[in-house]
Amino acid sequence: MAGYFGVLVSDPWLQNQFTQVELRSLKSSFMAMRRESSSGLKLAELPEKMSRLKHVGENLTEQERASFLQESYQNLDVDVDFELFLRVYLKLQALATERRGSGAKNASAFLKSPTSTLLHTISESEKASYVAHINNYLAEDEFLKKYLPIDPATNDLFEIAKDGVLICKLINVAVPGTIDERAINTKRVLNPWERNENHTLCLNSAKAIGCTVVNIGTQDFIEGRRHLVLGVISQIIKIQLLADLNLKKTPQLVELVDDSKDVEELMSLPPEKILLRWMNFQLRKGGYSRTVTNFSSDVKDAEAYAHLLNVLAPEHTNPSTLTVKDHLERAKLVLEHADKMGCKRYLTAKDIVDGSPNLNLAFVAHIFQHRWILLETLDKVSPGIVNWKIASKPPIKMPFRKVENCNQVVKIGKQLKFSLVNIAGNDIVQGNKKLILAYLWQLMRYNMLQLLKNLRFHSHGKEITDADILEWANSKVRNSGSQSRMDSFKDKSLSDGIFFLELLSAVHPRSVNWSLVTKGLSEEEKKMNATYIISIARKLGCSIFLLPEDIIEVNQKMMLTLTASIMYWTLKQPAEERPCGSSDSETGSILDTSSNSTMDDTASESSIDDNSSN
Repeated sequence: MAGYFGVLVSDPWLQNQFTQVELRSLKSSFMAMRRESSSGLKLAELPEKMSRLKHVGENLTEQERASFLQESYQNLDVDVDFELFLRVYLKLQALATERRGSGAKNASAFLKSPTSTLLHTISESEKASYVAHINNYLAEDEFLKKYLPIDPATNDLFEIAKDGVLICKLINVAVPGTIDERAINTKRVLNPWERNENHTLCLNSAKAIGCTVVNIGTQDFIEGRRHLVLGVISQIIKIQLLADLNLKKTPQLVELVDDSKDVEELMSLPPEKILLRWMNFQLRKGGYSRTVTNFSSDVKDAEAYAHLLNVLAPEHTNPSTLTVKDHLERAKLVLEHADKMGCKRYLTAKDIVDGSPNLNLAFVAHIFQHRWILLETLDKVSPGIVNWKIASKPPIKMPFRKVENCNQVVKIGKQLKFSLVNIAGNDIVQGNKKLILAYLWQLMRYNMLQLLKNLRFHSHGKEITDADILEWANSKVRNSGSQSRMDSFKDKSLSDGIFFLELLSAVHPRSVNWSLVTKGLSEEEKKMNATYIISIARKLGCSIFLLPEDIIEVNQKMMLTLTASIMYWTLKQPAEERPCGSSDSETGSILDTSSNSTMDDTASESSIDDNSSN
């Protein structure tokens, strides 16, 4: 530290939390406390000595200060320098403000603007919600996945955002293609110029997609000013969630107006106003008499939400939601209803009751985005199979129209030879998770087998079966010189991951670093191998839908999709890029000699019975 009238604080972040007058006043108090202590000022002494400081001393008892420091620091027998003194003061000041009730609810981080003496707060609920959003949408990003998932209970979000990469990536999630990611500096350690380039890129791109970034500069990101960083993230996520609220992307919004003049007015409204109009349109259909004009005070009792969800998903209605008197209990029931619809939670019941405007807007935006998408998925997987003339597109007003759509889903599934015993359209409408997952599994499997069948390497139009995929994998590993094999897709020996690592090595010899592979004897070793398998497969370009636990537990269906994904990737590669010994004719011969089996869920088990009898 420099002398009294020199540089009072060397840490730039701390400099920005106080005016020079405040720093000198606090320095004077600190020096007086230190002179009173013959052996140096210790952290344990601060609860008693800080009683003389106006804000901290008047609003917290000595016991409250002592308890807080015991929770915040492991060792209280350390010497206190001026910078540590200031950090403790800021924490106690935040606690005092929160206890006094002048701070924002659920806010724990208080920062001062470098240009004013106002205290800024961040909402812990909002931070947790945005962190969950980032963890969900950026989980597979090649650069960021080593930092994810972020723990919402920490300030890791602001640390990770300091190099600018996360904000740039989030902008591309909100408005794809805004940033050419080749322009982002993504080295593990960036120098100041590279970091500044990233911040400039993300701020200009944020402005380009509609964010307000007045009085926010690159230095704010470098110093991790949380209220400013969270403000930018909040705007980016809001833009993403409201992206479909226009007539171009959602023509069905035209039902909100009566004539062409009203259509012009609707097109001129900002997205959040359109969202409010859509919400009120749905509420009127449900007989709700009040008009919602905001996402704060008008929804705090959760009554509007209860009516909205009853209109959109009457099959999940709970009569208690509207009869319960306690607002918090009603909010909890509303969120249970939303869960049954498959909507993500952007808020808690308390956030509804507290009237958090940003989180309530995010919640309603996600409800708006929610769609009955099975018919669209089927049309992608098997183009032309859906009869759109008899399908009702969202928003669907009458429950029986949903049943009609889902009946067509079941009918198409039977055309595709899915095993759909005792499944009816109403089961999908009612949200029967087990039956829906069974349908989606067969749809995913059908899609993968169609991709394989369409490749030029398939056996002259012959349907590729589970047995073909099993034999292909065993042949690949065998030809690489390994003795490993799998007897079936539920072969328990697969749990150690070794076979799939050898398969990946066979199709791409340099893909596996064998020094990182464990023997797979313990659960921890198995998990390390399973995680490595998934990472390698994704790194090669395979579409992977499983978790490490699926490999460890030998989930038969997921073993099939993993093997099929690797097979599909391999067969897509030009012949000259494949390992020696791999050829079109080899693949064709495997498929030609394999037995032809049906497309139901028992197909992958037929090979088990065949092998076990040998």
